[in-house]
Parts: sequence; C-alpha cells; structure tokens
Amino acid sequence: QVQLVESGGGLVQAGGSLRLSCAASGSIVSINAMGWYRQAPGKQREWVATITNSGRTNYADSVKGRFTISRDNAKNTVYLQMNSLKPEDTADYYCNADILAFSAVRLYDYWGQGTQVTVSS
Repeated sequence: QVQLVESGGGLVQAGGSLRLSCAASGSIVSINAMGWYRQAPGKQREWVATITNSGRTNYADSVKGRFTISRDNAKNTVYLQMNSLKPEDTADYYCNADILAFSAVRLYDYWGQGTQVTVSS
C-alpha cells in the first residue's frame, strides 16, 4: 500500500510559523507532482501550493510570500513552511501526490489524512 502521512500541525499565534511535513511510503516507483491543500470549517477544500518533480512551484494568492513548498525526493517527502500565519490560515491541511506504485499501469492521486493548523489572534 502507498500512503501519505502529514505531521507538524498545531496551535500557533498570529504572526508565528509552522513547518508541515508529508512523507510518502510503500511500494513506490516514482512520484510526480506533490502539493498541499487545506479545508477550513464549513468551507470547501482549497489548493494551497504545488511543486513538480523538477522543483517548479506555484502558490495560491492568499499564501504567496508567506508559505514555501519544498521536497526531498530521496525521502519522498514534501514540506510546507508557513510564516506570518494569520487566523484565516486555520484549517486542516492535506498533502497530495501523484504516485506510480509498484505493478501499477499509471499514476494515481494519493491523499494524506490531514493535520490541523490553528492560528489564534
């Protein structure tokens, strides 16, 4: 089985920082793009950031200049460094990855279980 596990969430005051991690494990052949999404209470899940396997990044306008996505291909891990956090950043954060598993014929999207981020004002 292929799985993604997020970590690093928690409670932080406005203006503070957190670093989220998401590690992929299992019978993995290769990983293409990886990304982060978030879902606030009562809202739809929204895209936050994406990083390709070559290191190209894209960010939602709401987090540009504050968040940085990165990856360590040797560890099959994607990170999200979150600085200058605002109360509106409060949400459950989920990682996503396009992964080719062992014996699979194509890449599939995999999702982590989520990690909670709460920013107090």
